[in-house]
Amino acid sequence: MQDYIKTDKGYAYEYPRAAVTTDSVIFGFDGQELLVLLIKRGGEPYKGCWAFPGGFLNMDETVEECAFRELKEETGLEPDQMEQFGVFSAVDRDPRGRVLTVSFYALIKKEQVSGGDDAADARWFPINALPPLAFDHSDMLREALAALKRDIYHKPIGFMLLDEHFTMPQLQRLYEAILGEQFDRRNFQKKMLASGVVEEQGVERAMGHRPGKLFSFVPENYDQMKEHDSRAKEF
Repeated sequence: MQDYIKTDKGYAYEYPRAAVTTDSVIFGFDGQELLVLLIKRGGEPYKGCWAFPGGFLNMDETVEECAFRELKEETGLEPDQMEQFGVFSAVDRDPRGRVLTVSFYALIKKEQVSGGDDAADARWFPINALPPLAFDHSDMLREALAALKRDIYHKPIGFMLLDEHFTMPQLQRLYEAILGEQFDRRNFQKKMLASGVVEEQGVERAMGHRPGKLFSFVPENYDQMKEHDSRAKEF
């Protein structure tokens, strides 16, 4: 049985079609805690509730283009890259109808943000002190955190949240904030230096009563290690 009709614009299918959206979980770091960026919804559904930046896919764009566009429109942020981590398709996830969403995460240095488009406000929140979230965004956050914790062992993504030059305690606090566990200071530094992806800069920064050595990420060492050394699978 034919399930489509031919028109002067091509083929038109008679079966119902779902709408597609993208949502972006944006992580930041304030030197002590892992943060997540939320927008306060300016319209229904869930008007006045907090949610992740996102919106409906246009017919002439990819999901990646949609994610970048919506994030810029609602927060003004333009990350260098975003990682796709899941598709959420529960039948009743959106009261507007049958809507599935493709979800991304990104790590961005904490910046000033402002609401735009259909967002009344945009604000950074500590990951452990979030307000109730709209839609199924609590589930989405759990999946994003799981993806981030997996990726931190295999990709140099954590360095995106630090300045070009950083202290070893700052790097350790970042890893502890993401992974939710404590590390021995000496063992952490030894592992990072042995990996070759971090090198000392020969300068120091005042830290209380004693100076702290500054380090930097060496992307070319990571790329070389990834190509020739199995240590890149977990550094």
